Amino acid sequence: MEQDYLKVTGRIFDIQRYSIHDGPGIRTIVFLKGCVLRCKWCCNPESQNYKIETMMRAGELVTYGRDVTVEEMLDEVEKDRIYYRKSGGGVTLSGGESLCQPDFGAALLKGLRAHGIHTAMESMACAEFDTIRRFLENLDLYLMDIKHMEPEKHKAFTGRSNELMLENAKKIATSGYNTKLIIRVPVIPTFNATPMEIRAIAQYAASLPGVEKLHLLPYHQFGRDKYEGLGRPYPMGDVETPSPQLMQELLEEVRRAGLKGQIGG
Repeated sequence: MEQDYLKVTGRIFDIQRYSIHDGPGIRTIVFLKGCVLRCKWCCNPESQNYKIETMMRAGELVTYGRDVTVEEMLDEVEKDRIYYRKSGGGVTLSGGESLCQPDFGAALLKGLRAHGIHTAMESMACAEFDTIRRFLENLDLYLMDIKHMEPEKHKAFTGRSNELMLENAKKIATSGYNTKLIIRVPVIPTFNATPMEIRAIAQYAASLPGVEKLHLLPYHQFGRDKYEGLGRPYPMGDVETPSPQLMQELLEEVRRAGLKGQIGG
């Protein structure tokens, strides 16, 4: 029965190899389908719906979403083991929101841990903590988004309030699992790209036991053409990327809160 988890099936929409972001070393990023939020700046709109979708890319119709077993994914990521070993890398679950597929996500982390591969996850922690706990059992690094401290503004830009996510950040930080927690903030003009708003997030992050780092992720429009391919309007309109000067100013707010800050993840 112990090996049954290898047969658990999940739905992914992409695998990105040789990434130097989203965790230490060279990593393989596994993108899971499905998300409970609808962030206006989302650069992966093809990840939001759990269903398999088609999208026009460069004049061709591309299918996003396929079903795989844990065993198949372990075979796939094992091809990159030499890069993990030499660089201290591993595998990162992304999305979408990995917590939307708890059986598959938790089983895949279990398999990766059994193979001795470093595990990380990008997540908004928008789920009941009992679900998150299943992931923490085999998770080395939790890259958690905190987008804003004000519930109403958070809801206006993402579709949901932030109380559950902020409470989960506390629970993760004090859970007792050997999981490192790093806070990440997507810096979005018109939403949170002011010193006051970043200061509030940084001060909250600094209050979490064991949290030492905060990453600022500047907004970009790389996903704009995906919305066109899906036949959907781009929610952010002509909002521009924050300037390097502004990002440096926001970085100083992070450091004043006593955290190690960096731009990019």
